[in-house]
Amino acid sequence: MKKFVKRLATDELGSAAVEYGLIAAGISVAIIAVVSGIGSSLSAKVNTIMVADVIRLLLFPALMAFAASSDLLTMTISNRLSLALAGGFFLLTLITGMSLAVIGMHLAAAALVLLITFGCFSMGWIGGGDAKLAAATVLWFGFDHLLDYLVYASLFGGALTLLILFFRRQHLPEVLTRQKWIVRLHETGGGVPYGIALAASALVVYPSTGWMPA
Repeated sequence: MKKFVKRLATDELGSAAVEYGLIAAGISVAIIAVVSGIGSSLSAKVNTIMVADVIRLLLFPALMAFAASSDLLTMTISNRLSLALAGGFFLLTLITGMSLAVIGMHLAAAALVLLITFGCFSMGWIGGGDAKLAAATVLWFGFDHLLDYLVYASLFGGALTLLILFFRRQHLPEVLTRQKWIVRLHETGGGVPYGIALAASALVVYPSTGWMPA
């Protein structure tokens, strides 16, 4: 058990510097997608926006976009990203005055997901980065949106797996073989960047949570 816990703490695999330019592009796309859905709200508050609103609108979507892009391009999800998610949550609890009871429920939801994903990690089904990303995400959602998140993650994860399997059965054009991340993704028996599904699910659920400004 101690060995698995140590592996989970140090493992940053998502399933297993042009790339970082694409990561930055992914962050921008995610922010635009989320903010456009609440454009009228943002316009009304543009002159009086508070630190909490900036964190709500930008931090969570940006970190999710980074997680998805990083997993796709490097097959890793940094521990620092999960820690940043957790730090952002606790900062918001201080700013918004969330009660200890509610914070406790969010922590319980995250602990439950970490326990489940730890089991999946120990079986080799997901990477340690995926497990910690899922737990840090649920820390924001709590039990209220846990089921929605898990359902979307399952659906998106299944679709992503089928898409990757289809891609690996296709001939890879020579021009694409120059990109290491594409070659790695195309390798038969390679991992699936499940962090993409986790991040996409989080971005779908997030606008319906209480964190978004009215």
